[in-house]
Amino acid sequence: MSLAQVYTREQIGIEAIEVRVEVYLGSGLPNFNIVGLPETSVKEAKDRVRSAIENSHFIFPNQRIVVNLAPADLPKEGGRYDLAIAVGILIASEQLKFANLTQIELLAELGLDGQLRPIRGVIPSVMAANKANRLVYLSAENQGEAALIDTARVKCAHSLQQLWHDLSGQQELDLLTPLPIEQKITPASVDFSEVKGQPMAKRVLEIAAAGGHNVFIS
Repeated sequence: MSLAQVYTREQIGIEAIEVRVEVYLGSGLPNFNIVGLPETSVKEAKDRVRSAIENSHFIFPNQRIVVNLAPADLPKEGGRYDLAIAVGILIASEQLKFANLTQIELLAELGLDGQLRPIRGVIPSVMAANKANRLVYLSAENQGEAALIDTARVKCAHSLQQLWHDLSGQQELDLLTPLPIEQKITPASVDFSEVKGQPMAKRVLEIAAAGGHNVFIS
């Protein structure tokens, strides 16, 4: 009987809400349940995580597994919870020993082969994690977005196996280096003369750009 808790984030608009992924391994018939208002895509993590763990040469516990996504009243969607769930299972089953779980966040979808896949909109999550003084683990395919944040403390991995090597201290991943300012600003390849119609939308964007204001398009 064992318990592990890791951190990740749910994105709502431009907000990234902290989510605690609690993994419990107990006695009883082998079963795998995810609770905490998971949408269908989150419930399907059970199959992705199991296959990813086994294909990464770890042992999937033949036990009763309960994964709680807290807070329970916050709807959860997407594959962004896969990595946190998998790492929680590895820790709870004592296949990974890592003491500083309160200092990291995990955000990635898992392929059946154990490869880390990118998620959408990582910038708010990385910014929120940095504000909480936590290191973020992402798919290597998300490094371009994460590198736009000057204060980012991010490590990117290609696979669950590679992440395990870093967390276990066997082969550390490099911290992501933020892009220099000159690489963040690229010349526009199109301009408003190519946009037909939408005079009100263009006017709003021109005013926002002239005044240095933020714009949210829904």
